Amino acid sequence: MRILVVNPNTTISMTEKAAEAARLVAATGTEIIAATAAMGPASIEGHYDGALALPGLLDAIREGEAAGAQAAVIACFDDTGLDAARSLASIPVLGLCESALVTAGFLAQRFTVVTTLERSRVLLENLTRHYGFGGRAKVRAADIPVLDLEKEGSGALDKLRHQIERALAEDGAEAIVLGCAGMADLAYELQSIYRVPVVDGVSAAVKQAEALIAQRLTTSKRGSYAAPLAKPYSGMLSGFAPAASV
Repeated sequence: MRILVVNPNTTISMTEKAAEAARLVAATGTEIIAATAAMGPASIEGHYDGALALPGLLDAIREGEAAGAQAAVIACFDDTGLDAARSLASIPVLGLCESALVTAGFLAQRFTVVTTLERSRVLLENLTRHYGFGGRAKVRAADIPVLDLEKEGSGALDKLRHQIERALAEDGAEAIVLGCAGMADLAYELQSIYRVPVVDGVSAAVKQAEALIAQRLTTSKRGSYAAPLAKPYSGMLSGFAPAASV
């Protein structure tokens, strides 16, 4: 199996962290192909960043599929561009938020997503409702800029742990979901500390991608994820114009 893990921001160290988390759980014989968006924001924190990350993300998915990837994982917990990517690609495309929520739902009745900033909390609350987990999942923000997860001395881990402890004490959380791809390397450590399942979206998405490949399943092209209609695109986006279906 060949699974493409795409970081939709341009920070290579975050790509490497996501790729490492993916390879830790990948089955023997699964090849993880890591890609970083060639254009866009250094981190994705809110709707504006997410919108401007789409061209680089879609380009990376298009190239990865052409190179033989059998599934793609978008390594951002906002599920940036997920619907657009599913329309573009003929292979399965998975998002971290959806994959992590489904995995947590197998393990606990109530769980809390701990993310980075307040603006991300609101976005993720909308996603939990969209995916049908609004009655089971709460979302907390740890007041951590995404890039601080890469900085020694930023206090990011302490802030994250504080919100996990509040979730366990105040939310009745039975499991924790890490709401940022930049937290992927912390899941096992936090699980050993708090003795509850701690779900990392990268790991969850990779295992679900393997399952879809093994079952020879891919995204339906009937209806909402049908290939985009051919039409001209102007300016800098001219290279993204959909071709006529064959």
